[in-house]
Amino acid sequence: MRKNFTAIAAAALALGVGSAVAADLPSRKAPAYLPPPPPPWTGFYAGLNAGGTFGADDGVTVGNGALYATPFPAPALAQSSALAASAAGTFGPLSTNNGGFIGGGQVGYNYQLGSAGLNAFLVGIEADIQGIAGSNSSVSAFGAAPMPLVGPGFNVFSATQATRQLDYLGTVRGRLGFLVTPTLLLYGTGGLAYGGVSSSTSVLQGFSAFTGPTGQAWGAAGSYSDTRVGWTAGGGVEWMFMPNWSAKVEYLYCDLGTVSYSSGVTGSFLTGTGAPLFLNGVTTSTRFNGHIVRVGVNYHFNLGAPAPVLAKY
Repeated sequence: MRKNFTAIAAAALALGVGSAVAADLPSRKAPAYLPPPPPPWTGFYAGLNAGGTFGADDGVTVGNGALYATPFPAPALAQSSALAASAAGTFGPLSTNNGGFIGGGQVGYNYQLGSAGLNAFLVGIEADIQGIAGSNSSVSAFGAAPMPLVGPGFNVFSATQATRQLDYLGTVRGRLGFLVTPTLLLYGTGGLAYGGVSSSTSVLQGFSAFTGPTGQAWGAAGSYSDTRVGWTAGGGVEWMFMPNWSAKVEYLYCDLGTVSYSSGVTGSFLTGTGAPLFLNGVTTSTRFNGHIVRVGVNYHFNLGAPAPVLAKY
């Protein structure tokens, strides 16, 4: 009996010592897994931009169409006055200067696919709006045409002034880019463009003669102002120069289409009688399109980036 108790006590002592030694041995548990951070480009961003804009088609076309010509004092006068007045008033494209300073802000969202290398791409969407300073331009022209069928000294003349202006411009665009390095992005972009445009035209037309009947000048004016919607496309380069901050250089071509409007009726009246010598309808057309070169800076909030997976122990 005594021997059995001694054996049990020895076994219990050995088990306790073994457990203590095992507790002092280093743990073999695998280290915690820390997932890589989300791609630096993924998430929302906002920023500012500034640059210059200049028109592609900067012409304003003002045209006259003959509506009426008096038969006095002869059919030759009627025919000549209508044709000559239209010729004098139709100047074709009048060149205007539509360059200006552009500045505003943008917001957007990026989603990065892969890391820098052959599989590093970025897709996103961006919206911006800018004010434009110095884009208001005007042009004046004067034309005269002789009336050889009537005789020497008979002329019609036209004085024309036209303006055009782009007040503001905004875009909503998709972006598709390639990461040359983890911090350098090359991208193309395109989508919808919209902007506030305005144009006006005034024309003064008359008839003069050294001898014979004389005419009193009569003028007309018209204008257009509206928000136009069109398209835009371009590209750029963007550099993440420090965490959450990037700078970009961008080019865009924007086209808001062609605007046409009527400026009423102009012509000349026979002095002293109030009878019209000729009447012409005035129309104006101009196209609002152009180029934008700008620089910008963005702050990346990383809101909307994929959440990291927490390590489990």
